[in-house]
Amino acid sequence: MADQRSNMPQTTARRVARALFVTRAGLLAETLLRGFWPLWSLLILLLAAALMGLHEQLSLELIWSLGLISATAAIWLFWHGLRRFRWPRRDDAIRRLDATLPARPLAALADTPAIGSGDTGSEAVWAAHRARMTATLSSVSAPEPDLRLARFDPFGLRHIALLALAVALLFGSLSRLGTVGAAVAGQAPGSTATLSGPSWEGWVEPPLHTGKPALYLPDLKAGSLEIVEGSEVIIRLYGEVGALTLTETVSARTDDVPSAAAPEQSFTIARSGAITIDGPGGRHWDVALIPDTAPRVTVNGEATVSARGEMSLPFAASDDFAVTGGTARIALDLASVDRRYGLRLAPEPRDAIEIALPLPISGSRADFEEVLIEDFSEHPWAHLPVTISLTVEDATSQTGAAEPLSIPLPARRFFDPLAAAVIELRRDLLWSRENAPRIAQLLRAISHRPGESVFQSETTYLRMRTILRRLENSLPYGLTDAQQTEYAKALWDLAILLEEGNLDDALAKMQRARDRLAEAMKNGASDSEIARLMQELREATQDYLRELARQQNQERENGDETERQFSENSTTLNNDDLQRMMDRIQELMEQGRMAEAMQALQEFQEMMENMRVTQDGEGNGEQNPGDRAMRDLADTLRNQQGLSDEAFRQLQERFNPDANRGQSGENTGRNGGEGRGQAHDGTGDGGEGQQGQGQNPGEGAEERSLAERQQQLREQLDALRRNMPGQNTEEGQAAGDALDRAGDAMDGAEQALRGDDLAEAIDRQAEAMDQMREGMRNLGEAMARNQQQGQGQQGQDMRGAAQGTDPLGRPGNGGRQSGPGEDMLQGEDVYRQARDLLDEIRRRAGETERSEEERNYLRRLLDRF
Repeated sequence: MADQRSNMPQTTARRVARALFVTRAGLLAETLLRGFWPLWSLLILLLAAALMGLHEQLSLELIWSLGLISATAAIWLFWHGLRRFRWPRRDDAIRRLDATLPARPLAALADTPAIGSGDTGSEAVWAAHRARMTATLSSVSAPEPDLRLARFDPFGLRHIALLALAVALLFGSLSRLGTVGAAVAGQAPGSTATLSGPSWEGWVEPPLHTGKPALYLPDLKAGSLEIVEGSEVIIRLYGEVGALTLTETVSARTDDVPSAAAPEQSFTIARSGAITIDGPGGRHWDVALIPDTAPRVTVNGEATVSARGEMSLPFAASDDFAVTGGTARIALDLASVDRRYGLRLAPEPRDAIEIALPLPISGSRADFEEVLIEDFSEHPWAHLPVTISLTVEDATSQTGAAEPLSIPLPARRFFDPLAAAVIELRRDLLWSRENAPRIAQLLRAISHRPGESVFQSETTYLRMRTILRRLENSLPYGLTDAQQTEYAKALWDLAILLEEGNLDDALAKMQRARDRLAEAMKNGASDSEIARLMQELREATQDYLRELARQQNQERENGDETERQFSENSTTLNNDDLQRMMDRIQELMEQGRMAEAMQALQEFQEMMENMRVTQDGEGNGEQNPGDRAMRDLADTLRNQQGLSDEAFRQLQERFNPDANRGQSGENTGRNGGEGRGQAHDGTGDGGEGQQGQGQNPGEGAEERSLAERQQQLREQLDALRRNMPGQNTEEGQAAGDALDRAGDAMDGAEQALRGDDLAEAIDRQAEAMDQMREGMRNLGEAMARNQQQGQGQQGQDMRGAAQGTDPLGRPGNGGRQSGPGEDMLQGEDVYRQARDLLDEIRRRAGETERSEEERNYLRRLLDRF
């Protein structure tokens, strides 16, 4: 190789020599690494164990045993590495370097020609070849050594050792290396040997709920130290007893105080003070206590109530670490109750309401805002003065309380006068059972003359009379707790039916919506309640307009020119005019001008009672198959309602034979098209019946059984189902499915009637009516979509501009700046979007792969909306 370098340029020779040296060093590193990696892995594991203080936890015998095993293993691994070790030679470096170069120039320079010696041509060719090889070496560099050990360590033991060392460096202490010798010499804690020199160690462990890390006292310098209240301090003293002592003023201990020289002591931080370790290597800390303060809670706004009766009470809670729980306690403020009427008697004992406060599911609970949402509409204290007290608690059982809030308990409000009266009687019954005779008298007085001005349907009247008789039958024996709860539930259901009961007559429905809105305005209802009632009035008005349009179209088909002429007292309005009138009423209410709003509402009612709808090219009444189907479904629904009322009366007469003697066989459902008598309890004369128009299952009821009439209604519904338009649309298909379910319920009602099970028949009839209403709603949506598609988007925008409303039916802002929640869905089909959203919720609620909690939440959404 020396001869080779002598023929090279000096620069190339130095580069080759340097590359050979580095290559030889790399070969040495490969040999050491491959031969001794088990040894240094073992040494790293022992170092990690020492840093973690493992030797301090073991007995002397175990320490010596592990030491001997480790020493033996280290010696064997060292011998095994030496056997495999071979010092790299220069030739090895040349071969490694030459193998990384193209055409192996080092070997080529060391070769001699086998033939052609002495030939001028051959020697010239050989010289040119050596020159090219020498030029290749001008940029030579040493190859990287191969330090990969995967094939020698298939289980990754070296990585385990490195991981243990990393953990020890993070969580251990370098100071523990100094105690290894003492442990081996038998001077570790717990050994029988005495320490040659005193030492100590200690820890501070904060409470778990604080989330703070533990402190290792030997690593902390003397001086000030802040420690959380409730932290536990552990001190261990090693060496001769008395060489080190501990004094502290932070625990406030008075009983069972150990000796200051005790080898192991522990105490809890209760106040600020000092911790001192006296003796060689001792230390002193001035401890400043970080107190664990009590949590705080405040009411963060006014209590509001939704249209459905749910109370919303916002609150804010905070703690230095975390709030772990809270309670809202609602107690009756008896001193503030207006003790009149049914409240004059002393109330029955009733425990205060206690409700757990909602806590954040995710995020910090150290400072948060939440809303307590509960429905107290059915509680006896609804709308009575109560005191609401909020308390919260932290992990140390410390509590914080908000200033008590004295308000009437928010609950659902009833705007129908009869429903409100029933709710008040229910409250009196739950207030005290001694009110039962008075309640019975008032129920009898209310139902004495059940005209249409009092009861909107015979069903509500009959339910009230049933409750009355059962209550009167219980009076001589006194009401039990179960009877009190049962009658209260029946009165609640009756009030809901009176408040929300469906009215088939469009004008009566609109009048009722107007009366409820007027009552809400008088009683100072909330904005959400007024908005809900205003929307109800809008929907009832639209139903009334459709009914008037249907009647006008029918008159045109009959050629009755006289009836088509507008009378002098008639008012000609279109949809745009009506929308503007209702928008004006809502605007007055939002501005607080209730007197003007009441006057405008009265004028609106008077106009609606005498108006005739201008056609404007909209609605073709009987010419539209959808309108005909809707009318026929409404007739079938009325007939089914009448049949259900008749079944209910027969059920009542079976248990109370004398109750309806004056009306049995005389009064049938007014919605069934039969003669309708004035329903009463035998206390007055029946009114004249009104014969229904046309042939329907209600006629000839005396000659046919209820089961036969139910069968005829089922056949009539089947015919409507077969001829229903729009069956190829999604809404039409949904309407058809609902009518199929209604038919199945009618079948069940017919079978129950044939089996003389009137109670089961009434339940199945109610199910059939619900499904028919669902089918009518879906059919109406299908008709609305077809109408929108026919009119086009441009006409829809022009009508929206003329009406001054947004697509949700809310009043326009007249150029004012949009407020919260306004103009969010302009130009969109809101009803279609609502339908799509409900369909998506139903689909997800039926997916079994979703969690039960999510599916329950989706079901609650469907029940609510």
